[in-house]
Amino acid sequence: MSIPTQLSLTGFIVSPPELHFTSAGKQHTRVRVGVEQWRHEAGGEFTRLDPIYHDMVAFESTARETYTRFRPGDCFVASGYVHEYEVDKPGGSVIKEEFVARKIGHNANRTNYTVERTRRVAPPQPAVVPAPHPPAVGF
Repeated sequence: MSIPTQLSLTGFIVSPPELHFTSAGKQHTRVRVGVEQWRHEAGGEFTRLDPIYHDMVAFESTARETYTRFRPGDCFVASGYVHEYEVDKPGGSVIKEEFVARKIGHNANRTNYTVERTRRVAPPQPAVVPAPHPPAVGF
C-alpha cells in the first residue's frame, strides 16, 4: 500500500484571516500568504530573494482553525491542493490560482509554542487476528 500524500505549502501569514460564509452557510477563510524564496549559489551558499505572495483558502473546520489561531507574521505548514479559476477582466479573462488548505498548523521549525495535551485520544489499535490452531493429531 502506498503512502497517501498531498501538496504542501510552507510560508507566513500576510493578511489577517477573513471568515466568510458560502450561500449554503458553510464557513471559509481567505488569507494572503507569503513564501520565502532562496537561490543556491555556485559556492554552496544561499541568497535570500524577495518573497512571493499567494491567496490561500480553507473550508469548514480548517477555516475555523485558521481564523482562530493565525495572525499576520505566523509561520505555517499546510497540506492541500492548488485550485485554478478564471476571472473576467477588461481586455480578457485571466487564470488565477489559490492554495486550498485541507490541514494547517504552525511551522514547528519557525514557531515557539507550548503543547497543551488536555484531551487524551488513544491511538488506533491494530486488529488482532487469532492465530490458526494446528490441526488436531489423532492418537
